[in-house]
Amino acid sequence: MSAENARSLKDGLIFPPKGEKDSIFGRIKVSDVEVKNKRNVFWGRKWNSFDILVASGLAALHLLCVLAPSTFKWDAFGVAVALYFITGLLGITLSFHRNLSHRSFKIPKWLEYFFAYCGTLALQGHPIKWVSLHRYHHQFVDSEIDPHSPIWGFWFSHMSWLFDTENIAQKCRKRSNVKDLEKQAFYKFLEKTYLLHHVALGALLYAMGGFPYIVWGIGVRIVWLYHITWLVNSACHIWGKQRWNTGDLSRNNWWVALLAFGEGWHNNHHAFEYSARHGLEWWQIDTTWYAIMVLEAIGLATHIKLCTPAQQQQKMALIS
Repeated sequence: MSAENARSLKDGLIFPPKGEKDSIFGRIKVSDVEVKNKRNVFWGRKWNSFDILVASGLAALHLLCVLAPSTFKWDAFGVAVALYFITGLLGITLSFHRNLSHRSFKIPKWLEYFFAYCGTLALQGHPIKWVSLHRYHHQFVDSEIDPHSPIWGFWFSHMSWLFDTENIAQKCRKRSNVKDLEKQAFYKFLEKTYLLHHVALGALLYAMGGFPYIVWGIGVRIVWLYHITWLVNSACHIWGKQRWNTGDLSRNNWWVALLAFGEGWHNNHHAFEYSARHGLEWWQIDTTWYAIMVLEAIGLATHIKLCTPAQQQQKMALIS
């Protein structure tokens, strides 16, 4: 096996047969996604201090997970599961994504801030940064400007894009797409004090249950939620089915939907970005949508945006 082919297998790429255009670097395995170029964020470039900080933090969190078996306690596991739902479901998918990024429904300001605080504790960035990157993703989806496009390879779209902070800054230098959040003092406060909230949570967990609560409530919970969120960026733009011709690589992926509270119905989402509901069929499990329905039932969620049957038919007509 040649060194080039060995590298292609390691990176999850299959090189095109001889005779095809050289403009295609390779294809991601078991998919039709073409990798236009391979961006290596680890070698051949200068790392800045923030790159090192991000990589060190991620490495430390993953190393904490190695201690999970030896520190297992049912109460620590329960804390991890509870925080997974609080920070993942209420924080990331319901608040950061469907409420703040796409404004697909309205809730009272005190509840909006509470859910946004839950999302902040997921350690995926403060609301202004998270929402800005996500809006850039939709604006330049699957292009070279997309912060986590799979055209650079699976691992780039999944997680290695996070280490190349200068590249992200060049793509998303202007934050004019989050003026609605920047003018609110609460979100500016979370931006300035972001890490302090995680230190406070860590101290609280340690006081409640010692080191096992740190391993499970911080390490396992955050790493698990990281990879589920990253699968929406990577797997849902590589593997699955496209019901709608959205002009991008978005896919509906059922197993990611189960793990990510309904976010895996990603082709549906890119077809109807404004919709609070991603699982458009009755059998498409969408836990985040169920939570929004509960909020609506008790009078807390209003102005809920949904794609109507007529809009779906119009989209289908455009496809045909």
